[in-house]
This record gives sequence, structure tokens and C-alpha cells, in this order.
Amino acid sequence: MLSLISTAKAQFKIAGNLRARRLSMGLTQEGLAERSGVPLATLRKFEQKGSVSLESFLKLLMVVGGLEEIINILKPSKPNFTSIDDVLKDTNSISRKRGRKK
Repeated sequence: MLSLISTAKAQFKIAGNLRARRLSMGLTQEGLAERSGVPLATLRKFEQKGSVSLESFLKLLMVVGGLEEIINILKPSKPNFTSIDDVLKDTNSISRKRGRKK
């Protein structure tokens, strides 16, 4: 799927959305850092520059909400079959367990 947004813009938008969630909960940066276990400096860097490790990001989401949504949105999609004919027509019935070697 082609995306028209750069990764840098996506990082800033995600950081802004997390900041908005924090503020709507009435949390200070210090409060969120304490509750999540993410160092305050790391949280500040994330909100300013959009850069954070995946582990820290997930810890922040556990506090402000959205962790389950992220997990669910990344699930592979399953085809919806309505009949046996749909199953037989499906060309993607073989699912690979690993990627191809280059």
C-alpha cells in the first residue's frame, strides 16, 4: 500500500496525538513518565522530535490508551468467504511462514 505521508511527518503526528491524549487526561509530562516508567527526558524528546523506542512507545500507550488498538490494527487480514466456491477461487490459500531469501 502506497502512503503519501513521510515517516518523519508520521512520527510528528503520532507524537502530537499521544501528547493530546496526555493533555486530555490531565497528565503532565512528569506524571506520564512516572506512570509509564519511561524516563522524562525520553518522553520530552518524543513529544518534541517524534523519536522513541518501540518499547517506550508501547509503555506510553498502556497509560494513555491505544495499545490494544495498535495490536489489533496490525493483525493480518483474513479473507471473508461466503461459499465454498470463494474458497476454491482463493489464490492466496498458501500462507508463507517466513520471507523469501534474496
